[in-house]
Amino acid sequence: MASVLIVEDDANLRLALEDNLRDEGYAVTTAATVKAARDALDGASPDVVVLDLMLPDGDGYALCRELRRRGLPSRVLMLTARTLEDDLVKGFEAGADDYLAKPYRLRELLARVAALARRGPAMPSAATHQVGVFTVDEATRTVTGPSGDVELTRTEFDLLVCLARAGDRVLSRDDILDAVWGRDVVVDAHTVDNFVSSLKKKLKAKAPGFELKTVRGVGFRLVRDSFRNVAPPSPGA
Repeated sequence: MASVLIVEDDANLRLALEDNLRDEGYAVTTAATVKAARDALDGASPDVVVLDLMLPDGDGYALCRELRRRGLPSRVLMLTARTLEDDLVKGFEAGADDYLAKPYRLRELLARVAALARRGPAMPSAATHQVGVFTVDEATRTVTGPSGDVELTRTEFDLLVCLARAGDRVLSRDDILDAVWGRDVVVDAHTVDNFVSSLKKKLKAKAPGFELKTVRGVGFRLVRDSFRNVAPPSPGA
């Protein structure tokens, strides 16, 4: 039996969600505040967290980031009235797996919860990749270069891992969307371009020879040999 934590301050919505998810066979826990959600997550890892963005003592972004920092493997479905692209990107960067705008259709919410539960825990494998001068450690979610750690957002890190796992193969935008955001999440394909650009900028700042190549009409791939032996920039450069 899959488990779900509902974090929603509207009592009517919270009760309706709880009743419907229980009817679908889920073990359900509820919380109306960030504090109550933290208490519910102490020592527990629900399969799915249905997380309202606006809460009386905080917001869903911060709670989602905290959940990811703690290494909890729960999948996160954010509920919000905010539908601008910047808000969607902010949610995914905080660690959300899916995003549903209010007012939502109940059947769609149930379908998204079921899809997230089927995907299993959001835990990285213990693989380590050598990407040129960078060491990418999936277990600790760190990227280390000659001059120290590179600070990446959660989505940037997942994108780099996706590319590293592909080796020298070209990945299409759809390949990356499926691997990083999931098959059941609707994201504009141009969002991939934005994250590729951000990742490239951060890594080139540490190793100027780093190249993440755009293959016109196809997708993206790492160009490993071109930066494997490039020295990091000198201090003050």
